[in-house]
Amino acid sequence: MKRYNPKEIEPKWQQQWLDSKIYEASDQSDKPKKYIMEYFPYPSGAAMHVGHVRNYTIGDAISRYSRMRGFNVLHPMGWDAFGLPAENYAIKTGISPKEAIKVNTTRFKQQLSQMGFGYDWSREFASSDPEYYRWTQWFFLLLFKRGLAYQKDSLQWWCPVDKTVLANEQVEEGKCWRCGSAVEKKALKQWFFKITEYADRLEKDLDDVDWPDGIKNMQRNWIGHKTGINVTYKVADARTDEEITVFTTRPDTNYGATFVVLAPEHPFVQKVMSQEIVPKDGPSHWQAVQHYVQKALAKSDIERQEEGRLKTGAFTGLHIINPLNNKKLPVWVSDFVLANFGTGAVVGVPGHDMRDFQFAKQFDIPIERVVVGPDGDADPIERPEQVQEKAGSMVNSGPLDGMDIQDAIEKMKDLMEEKGMGTRTHTYRIRDWLISRQRYWGAPIPIIHCEKDGPVAVPEDQLPVTLPDLASFEPSGDGRSPLARVPEFVNTTCPKCGGSATRETDTMDGFACSSWYFLRFADPHNNDAPFSDEKIAYWLPVDDYIGGAEHAVMHLLYARMWTKVMQDEGLISFGEPFKKLRNQGMILAPDGSKMSKSKGNTIEPDGLIEQGYGADSIRVMELFIGPWTQSAAWSVEGMGGSFRFLQRVWALVQEIIAVPEGEDKADTSEIKRIIHRTTKKVTDDLEGMSFNTSIAAMMEALNGLYAAKNALPVTDASATWRATGQTLLQLLAPFAPHITDELWYQMGYKDSIHISQWPTYDEQYLVSDTMIIAVQVNGKVRGEISVPADTAQDAIVAAAQANERVAAHVAGKEIRKTIYVPGKLVSIVV
Repeated sequence: MKRYNPKEIEPKWQQQWLDSKIYEASDQSDKPKKYIMEYFPYPSGAAMHVGHVRNYTIGDAISRYSRMRGFNVLHPMGWDAFGLPAENYAIKTGISPKEAIKVNTTRFKQQLSQMGFGYDWSREFASSDPEYYRWTQWFFLLLFKRGLAYQKDSLQWWCPVDKTVLANEQVEEGKCWRCGSAVEKKALKQWFFKITEYADRLEKDLDDVDWPDGIKNMQRNWIGHKTGINVTYKVADARTDEEITVFTTRPDTNYGATFVVLAPEHPFVQKVMSQEIVPKDGPSHWQAVQHYVQKALAKSDIERQEEGRLKTGAFTGLHIINPLNNKKLPVWVSDFVLANFGTGAVVGVPGHDMRDFQFAKQFDIPIERVVVGPDGDADPIERPEQVQEKAGSMVNSGPLDGMDIQDAIEKMKDLMEEKGMGTRTHTYRIRDWLISRQRYWGAPIPIIHCEKDGPVAVPEDQLPVTLPDLASFEPSGDGRSPLARVPEFVNTTCPKCGGSATRETDTMDGFACSSWYFLRFADPHNNDAPFSDEKIAYWLPVDDYIGGAEHAVMHLLYARMWTKVMQDEGLISFGEPFKKLRNQGMILAPDGSKMSKSKGNTIEPDGLIEQGYGADSIRVMELFIGPWTQSAAWSVEGMGGSFRFLQRVWALVQEIIAVPEGEDKADTSEIKRIIHRTTKKVTDDLEGMSFNTSIAAMMEALNGLYAAKNALPVTDASATWRATGQTLLQLLAPFAPHITDELWYQMGYKDSIHISQWPTYDEQYLVSDTMIIAVQVNGKVRGEISVPADTAQDAIVAAAQANERVAAHVAGKEIRKTIYVPGKLVSIVV
């Protein structure tokens, strides 16, 4: 009998699949399509560890199962190759990013291939290929033409280590998402995509996709849609006529307003600091305000919003008038107010907002009650627990007195609009997407700057604007990219007037390149357009998109925005790119900690394969270790268990192969019951992506088949055993593709198991001939009985009472009641 040797069979089948092009998808097929993909990976120079492998194993198992179920499957792979890691590596080593990426993609591809992942490599591309980023630039120009790409001066997050700007989404707890260093603000001229134009649709259309609720909520919170009213107050004591407009969702509490607070970045504050706005009487506070603003701008938005942080601020020396009660309210500056939300100004109601309460307490500002909560407390508000924010009725509020706060909110909006004080509006937390980067390794922004004509689009027939080869990739740190040091790249002529002009030297954020790659996979070799209408109509949208939750408010949001822009342009007919999103749990180190190269605790598949476990054992382990949506610690023992399971499959099928097929000589119903039940279980579980229970069912079936073989050897039922072996291999194929294709071939099949038809089950074998019935006496299980499935209730009860263990607990006692739960339980009360 041949021994199971993964080192021998796995490379053989990987080459066979490559040569036969078995996984190349057809663009013309009568089969229903299924487009399955994992997140576009960055080809790091570091080896993949088993945590990375889980993501790809999930996608591959779904793809293989779907193909066997009769779908025309597209399962592509490519490389998200632009970005800082490759450029930083180039700075460190002197090796160009282009060369480094070439080496890394070759290595990454080898790692994916050695795991047996069935990708359509004919569609492979990298985002750094000029043939690809030509069309990324084309989409930039589409956005520019539609007024959705623009340039403006603004304070931006700046990473002093990576020497580039960062989008809001790329600043995590005041640090760069890439290198972890503290970020700062820097004034630069930057390019933006107007994602705010799509805020409503981005929020609303989340209802139409099959995504995890957690991801949907993260996007909704990031979009931050609020309905409220903009209220305009006149400044009472400035030498010039000035107004301040605040946004509030709670105008009902306006009678309790005692101050107004502005964000440090607010234009009014800038005018105070420049002394354009000064008090009519009394001293100017511009120096104190300026000192405070300088300190505030050094903090991240997250630091400024931290719960419980000591409130800070500076008084401007100015006041506004509240027209509702003609009270003068002081105007303050504080960093807990953000310029990018609402109007960058809030009206302070310290009796009914905790942040306002903390601020008022810090600066001894009056606190007034205008709401009595459900607890009935009407005393002056002095303690945090007295602050009523969400429920209660109005007091000290003129025409609102006695109203529930929800009714009062709408009533006050009506009053304010009638008085000309305010206008109902919507606001969003999301800001426009900052896409320009002062780095070399990215798609050049296809804009030419002309003194006469301003920013001009590069003509489409001149795309792509390609990256020149450089000797040095180090950013200057002055806010310009290394491309600014290349005169032959920078100096050009204006496409409009023909005069001297300069090229834009910023490059695009890598997320721009990954915002449409799923569309290019449908038509990757098209030189005339980013994709054809016919191929997009056939393949898109993506049916299953698999990856982690880390890109919830970056890649996933940006890809949705680009898709909607293309829909508006008439390039595609759909508005959502990914029908289903699958977020896998992490594979942790054996001690439960996160795997990390810096910690030295990664487990790489290369080593496990070299040790002889093979890729199939790793794949089985990845999916058996627990529900795929949950994190799980890697188990060395579990790895051995997966290998032994495959060894037992190998041994059973070898025994089946060794016996010539003939007629069955005995009753094979037990074998058929095992395999048909398992077929139903695995099929149902794979439809629900319950991979771990699918594998558990096959392990249980294998135990049952070995037990059945003892009673009915292969020599006595070779036909049934052969059919059973074939079905078992097909059920296992999505999980362990190498061993199953090898055994399939040894059984005499010429075509791959992975294009065979998924097995079916016969309902008659799902019904058992016998039932196992538990027997209770006074609520405690005292025994169990096995009876034919068609046994009548009276006979079942009699058999239960006759059971030796049960009889011992019933003897000498009066049976008062007997309850029978069909097929499950006899309960005797004595």
